[in-house]
Amino acid sequence: MGAIGKPVARVDGPAKVTGTATYAAEFHPENMAYAALVHGTIPRGWIKSIATDAAESVPGVIAVVTHLNAPRLPWKPVDAAPVDPGEGEQLRPLHSDEILFAGQPIALVIAESQETARAAAALVSFTCVPSDGAGLVFDRARARPPSDGTRESYPAEWERGDAEGAFASAPRRIEGSYLQPRLFHNAMEPHATIAAWDDEGKLTLWDKSQWVDNVRDQITRNFGLAEDEVRVISPFVGGAFGSALRCWPHVTMAAMAARIARRPVRLELTRRELYTAVGYRPYTLQDVKLAADEDGRLRSVIQTAYGLTSAYEDYGEEVLDPVGMLYDTMSARTVYRLVELDTNTPTPMRGPGAVTGVFALEMAIDEMADAMDMDPLEFRLKNYAERDLKKDLPFSSKALRSCYETAALRFGWEKRDPRRRAMHDGNMLVGYGMATAVWPAMQAPASVRIRLFANGTAVVRTAASDMGPGTYTSMTQVAADRLDLPVERVTFELGDSSLPMAPVHGGSMTMASVGNAVAAGCKKLRDDIARLDGAEDGEHPVETLMRLRRDSFEVDGAAEPGAEAGTHSSYAFGAVFAEVRVDPDFGTVRVPRLVGAYDGGVIVNPRTARSQAIGGMVQGIGMALMEAGEWDDRLGRVMNANLAEYLVPVHADVEELEAVFVESEDRIFNPLGVKGIAEIALCGVAPAIANAVWHATGLRIRELPLTPDRLLMAEQAARTS
Repeated sequence: MGAIGKPVARVDGPAKVTGTATYAAEFHPENMAYAALVHGTIPRGWIKSIATDAAESVPGVIAVVTHLNAPRLPWKPVDAAPVDPGEGEQLRPLHSDEILFAGQPIALVIAESQETARAAAALVSFTCVPSDGAGLVFDRARARPPSDGTRESYPAEWERGDAEGAFASAPRRIEGSYLQPRLFHNAMEPHATIAAWDDEGKLTLWDKSQWVDNVRDQITRNFGLAEDEVRVISPFVGGAFGSALRCWPHVTMAAMAARIARRPVRLELTRRELYTAVGYRPYTLQDVKLAADEDGRLRSVIQTAYGLTSAYEDYGEEVLDPVGMLYDTMSARTVYRLVELDTNTPTPMRGPGAVTGVFALEMAIDEMADAMDMDPLEFRLKNYAERDLKKDLPFSSKALRSCYETAALRFGWEKRDPRRRAMHDGNMLVGYGMATAVWPAMQAPASVRIRLFANGTAVVRTAASDMGPGTYTSMTQVAADRLDLPVERVTFELGDSSLPMAPVHGGSMTMASVGNAVAAGCKKLRDDIARLDGAEDGEHPVETLMRLRRDSFEVDGAAEPGAEAGTHSSYAFGAVFAEVRVDPDFGTVRVPRLVGAYDGGVIVNPRTARSQAIGGMVQGIGMALMEAGEWDDRLGRVMNANLAEYLVPVHADVEELEAVFVESEDRIFNPLGVKGIAEIALCGVAPAIANAVWHATGLRIRELPLTPDRLLMAEQAARTS
């Protein structure tokens, strides 16, 4: 039927728009109770005393749980999941009187209603004793290399050639420091968990999760259970961007509450709690040094990143991966350091690491092009890398040149006046900017179960997740394509740990992993049916089942990475072009146009892929112009932990967005030829906007977000210098 490549409408769309799609907090097991949290208020110390009498006296309260009466859990050791920090120990809620950060849960109230639970939680009183810790001020002087477990994935240092020597001897040099604040996920659906134990001691969890298998594995460890004693269900996820990759402490607390209450319990986090109960994109400071010859050829790229981590876990990111592979440079060097604070642990957020590193690198590349008096696009093309020099491997595919050319043409880059402050629209200053986007293409082992029925329908099952990119739809398309069935005759089921194993739903790896497992399973099913006694050559497998009077046929399929990781380097690429309007009197910035062209391999569904791309652009507008967690380094708290003061783009902030997918496929990387779109959609947007603001104003502001006060202060400083 050729379903791959068609803009099929979301198969789960009707359920979502009619309200029949059930999210974690919307399940309702019989006799359910509700839970609310009490939070510590100091950044480091101990609980000296805690009083629960007032809360316990509230009608409808079932129990108040603290470290004094919480059940002692086994906390059995388990290998860290890929989404967990490489070193340290995840917070063990209500395990002791120790407080590691402000906002840490220190008590749990269980009640007959949500309102009663929260009202009673406000009556729990406590006193705390502060203690010395890692501190609250981000100071690069306190930075340290990543610990051993983290360093395996995020090396402290890497170098090709003599980068410092090449920098010192080059005729053209620039250097600068770039700052990205904490950024928070703020997905539509808050995190929630419903926990229910049955009479046999088995646990069912309805949880907002991007990886149900990981939640199951973590909870079996915490409670000392067997794998088949825990089931995690998460059929729909209302946005996550990485916040639902880990099994956070509130999941354990929900299971603990249900065991204490001897009935199902729902624990739903408030919007404010999402700023401390789950992770965030870490505050990161970067120094970049570039050097070039007189003809514009890069001789040296040196990038140093200082990332925030908590004091109790070692969180690292691939901030510096693009440095050694994105441009053809004689030498390159990276240095990665972590700064511990008494705060909750960061976590992956859309395009983790790459978005942060590309922000600094692409602003610096623009500054270098300006120093060379070269067009920013021309400078990038002059230093185009045909090979991954960091790994010393050929790319399995790379259509970045096509991305540059396509996006530049559709944007109208040739109309750009290279002079700063030269383009106007009335009183508004107009600027054009661009940036490169890059994201590593990844694949992990995955498995599926496929049943074909003689009535011409099929069901495909796997424990994958769908946080919004369209997994239900795209996997249905792959199965329909490979089984030669109409899309409407295929049902895809996911989000249940009792189904065949699937990898984490993140890193833009789901289609390359689960999609190839679906394709492989469909091939196996067709081959097995063709080998049945009585099967005839050339007939459709449904016809075979009907003729042989078999109601259905089921197979298990799987896919995993091959040897390509050792022979080729695989990445998705993109180019983002931005137009801005800057009011010189008020410092406000508008983004009337963004154009992105992407090399994401085979695009299974152009409609949902475009949705991912423009969603990333909107998120990039927020990153560039609005979003920042305001950290109080005296109290150890994010002061704008709400959607009134943590600003995100709304409709009035978003105008014309165009996403184009260049012709590309990567059969070396995987049989389907896909590379992924979701992560790269955000990468490059913020630096493209920042570069456009520089072109419009002549002001280089290297700290995000580019708020009116920063622009006005930079303008004032430029006038007085």
